[in-house]
Amino acid sequence: MHMNTADAFVPHTDFAHLRRLHARAVRDSVTLIRRVTPADLALPTPCAAWALDALLAHMTAQHHGFAAAARGEGRDPAHWSVRPPGADPAGQYTAAAESVIAAFATVDDPERACALPEFSATRTFPAVRALGFHLIDYVVHTWDVARTLDLDYAPGAELLRAALPIARAVPDGEARLDPAGAFRPGLAVDEDADTLEKILAALGRSPRWRSPERGAAGRGTGR
Repeated sequence: MHMNTADAFVPHTDFAHLRRLHARAVRDSVTLIRRVTPADLALPTPCAAWALDALLAHMTAQHHGFAAAARGEGRDPAHWSVRPPGADPAGQYTAAAESVIAAFATVDDPERACALPEFSATRTFPAVRALGFHLIDYVVHTWDVARTLDLDYAPGAELLRAALPIARAVPDGEARLDPAGAFRPGLAVDEDADTLEKILAALGRSPRWRSPERGAAGRGTGR
């Protein structure tokens, strides 16, 4: 995610409930990524300058990194390394996704310290905050994948209500200008916009983005 913040927070205080929503967000991403074909991997995405193969590699690596953090092993940079997709990107992604869900399921204290070296080299974060960071990443990146494939993405009102304040807590500073970053500077949005649109705008996504390589042709619903 590369939020570069020590101060972003997770307003949701019910760790067990947040954990269920997190699992839902991650598994929504699995549902869409299972529809990726080899021909799709070079497609542009809404995520900065990343093509779909680079986005999938980032998402897979973040699952491994956050799983390690939940297990108390997050300081090891090997867990966060990004590798190109192999012969079965969807299978690799699914395994990584289930590993991070399983790792957070073992956390019995929301305040357990998690090392997130991509966020800070010197401090740790409570598990509930780490979980929120990962949740918002996968709400937004799942939308990225859906838009890339021209598929629908409807994460549900409960998940979106939890995700919106987390998205708004991500600092909108110079780090957002990094072309390799996952988020871009925030965009203006109407107050009557729906919750997903507000989340996307807060993290630099235009809800109207469409893949220039797909045009008006689509595959239909992703759910």
